[in-house]
Amino acid sequence: MGRVTDLAPAGLVPAAWLVTAGAHQGAVSERTLLIALVVMDVLLVAFIVAGAAEMTGPVLRIWRLVLFAGLPLTLAGTVGLWLSPPNEALLGVSLYGWMLLPGAAYLQTGNLVTDAPFRQVYFLAGVLSLAGAVVYAAAAANGMGVGPEWVIGGLAGVGVGQSVGMVTAAAQNS
Repeated sequence: MGRVTDLAPAGLVPAAWLVTAGAHQGAVSERTLLIALVVMDVLLVAFIVAGAAEMTGPVLRIWRLVLFAGLPLTLAGTVGLWLSPPNEALLGVSLYGWMLLPGAAYLQTGNLVTDAPFRQVYFLAGVLSLAGAVVYAAAAANGMGVGPEWVIGGLAGVGVGQSVGMVTAAAQNS
């Protein structure tokens, strides 16, 4: 199971952000998004059960915290979408939480990892994720006076940043 927990996030993280962007554009239905969130809930529990005990050391402790804090975030999104009508506050908690939590964790990881180029990539992943969250929030609130493409641009920044970070972690641990 160790190899799965090491490598699967490198595929699952980009997939999650593609589904999120698709939902924002109307290409992914609410039902499909709800199914994706339930799958994410189950996978997070599986990752916690399978790998949390092995996640020791300063860097892996950060990511163990991301798993434990991420589960209630995902559950908030699941419940928010399951309710009729969907609860925007719970959906927002889930979405913004998943933008910010890994972004901050990548910055902390970059502080702890000393090997180049991994250190720089983790910093880049954190900055892209957090910058994407800021762009998304400003565009979603229309505070920038820009079109909806900026919402997708913000999601793209988050998705690319977090995906690059996960692929880097998989490569570093191989």
